[in-house]
Amino acid sequence: MCGINGIISNSPSSKKELNDRINTMNNLIIHRGPDDDGIFVETGPNYGIAMGMRRLAIIDLHSGMQPITSEDGEITIVFNGEIYNFLQLKNSLLEKGINFNTSSDTEVILKLYENEGESSFAKLDGMFGFSIYDKRINKVLIARDFFGEKPLYYCAIANNFIWASELKSIINDLKKKPQISKTGLNHFLRLTYIPAPHTIYEDIHKLEANHYISYDLENKSFQIKEIDNSIQPNVENYSFESAKNITNILVRKSVESRSISDVPLGTWLSGGVDSSIISLCLSQMKDTKIDTFSIGFEKKSFDESDKSQLIAKQIDSNHHEFIIGEDDLKNNIHEILLNFDEPFSDTAALPTYLVSRKTRDYVKVTLTGDGGDEVFGGYNKYYVGKLNSKYTNLVPKFIHDSFLKIGSTLLSTKDDKRGKRFKAKKMLDTINYDGDFYWDIISLANTKNQLAELLLKDKFLSDPFKEYKDKTGIHKPSTVNEFRAIDKILSLEGGMLPKVDRTSMLNSLECRSPFLNKEIWNFTNTLPESFLMKGWDKKYILKKAFEHEFPEKFLDKSKQGFNSPVGDWLRSGLRKELESYIEPKFLKTQDIFNVDTTSTLILNHLSSKKDNTYSVWAFYCFQKWYVNTYLQI
Repeated sequence: MCGINGIISNSPSSKKELNDRINTMNNLIIHRGPDDDGIFVETGPNYGIAMGMRRLAIIDLHSGMQPITSEDGEITIVFNGEIYNFLQLKNSLLEKGINFNTSSDTEVILKLYENEGESSFAKLDGMFGFSIYDKRINKVLIARDFFGEKPLYYCAIANNFIWASELKSIINDLKKKPQISKTGLNHFLRLTYIPAPHTIYEDIHKLEANHYISYDLENKSFQIKEIDNSIQPNVENYSFESAKNITNILVRKSVESRSISDVPLGTWLSGGVDSSIISLCLSQMKDTKIDTFSIGFEKKSFDESDKSQLIAKQIDSNHHEFIIGEDDLKNNIHEILLNFDEPFSDTAALPTYLVSRKTRDYVKVTLTGDGGDEVFGGYNKYYVGKLNSKYTNLVPKFIHDSFLKIGSTLLSTKDDKRGKRFKAKKMLDTINYDGDFYWDIISLANTKNQLAELLLKDKFLSDPFKEYKDKTGIHKPSTVNEFRAIDKILSLEGGMLPKVDRTSMLNSLECRSPFLNKEIWNFTNTLPESFLMKGWDKKYILKKAFEHEFPEKFLDKSKQGFNSPVGDWLRSGLRKELESYIEPKFLKTQDIFNVDTTSTLILNHLSSKKDNTYSVWAFYCFQKWYVNTYLQI
């Protein structure tokens, strides 16, 4: 686990210049890899190339240093991530008479590519971002994993092609300040994050998950290609019992593959279905007690630590529980939010950072339950999406409009409780009769109509999601599998995974997600929808596959989710800073937001007239990035 950086200069460059640039890029992400670093620099008559990496040593601690170059000196690689099936791949290469000099998964990628070329990328089961310089064909290949667990940014500008694990490395290397992307802005203020291929900056992009860049050094041009993962399991008419048993086997197999480590390893245990199953599986595979970690809140309506305590006792783990309050936030919020390098307002980022920091005191690697909801159909929004279809078929639009007017008053909340009234109001707000309701359901910060009031007209896009609708062919999603397909390329890649990557790597902690496994994803895509969601019972097959291992009905208990009471914090410890962001002179100079509607939104929240937590938090996170990052470039 590390971070990587790279530069291709299409003009004469000295080795010293490239050395200095790549070392600076590496030093900016030292938190991703405090154990070691390495660089590769080569110059030619018409170009120069530099690749660098920072290493967090997890596997092959003593001989796994990078970059690694092939024995003939023709191919060089820098790699960020973990390849979970590297031992199987290595054994198949050994059988062909191919020798290895290290025990690292990095060398396996190199040797596999050396012998099979670009098609080898599809064989990798893991999380990764890597770049390969191949002198034989005069190309650089830059790849990202199937789900997008590891980040990869790039830009082609001013005779340079630059790539990096974090935006800060690219921004620092640019000579000119980039413009704010209108598309990135709209995505963020709808979703709370910016999905690939966009960033908050014009001309700087995120490589999409399961894609790679092929850069031709001779032609000074590049192509973006999808990694061919088209091999799917045969669609069979599984009985539920058979599918349930396969689910159990696949999950255990994935936990085992993701528990290979030469350093201490534990699990995050929130007490929900996903983390409880992962922790149970790991505890049954180990001969000694495993370490489990959970976090709770001083605010009791957000605290669910009793559930994690119950499972920790059952699996007999060394359980570590950390309770956080507003003081913890005040001390860390600036560092947490600005480390994303662009606006990001998932409220779970704050506790994720804090549990990462505490966890790192005990272990260097932790398994998480991330991805369980996308893979097995576990989100509340999935049955809200199903309910929308039923509702709009039964309730005429004019009656719904009346409900909406009444609901906006009766269901409005004044504080950040997120209880039944909050959920009912959110559901009413996302109902629409156009068939594309799911795109509003996933708009956690603002719906299309809300954003149209907040942004100035020339900054607003009526449909920022069109490219994703066209890409997936899903314009009006109505099934759980369609919801999941959208989430894979949007909320998973753009929201969930950056949250975990940035907050954990800021603490030099590696997180692995057993549910994010191509084999499991492909398998669940072959199942009838009723196996994933039976009535309103979410993640049905996963829970049935493991229910015999837990106390009766435990896996059926509702869970609030890994959030934090930022709505309250905005009214207290963060209030003064938030108020500075709505100063009329500042907003007019900034020329992004409608002064009147934005001020009304914020002031209604601050005065507890109306709880606008998600929208206000997104605004706060954007302005914090704008003032402390963008204006400083």
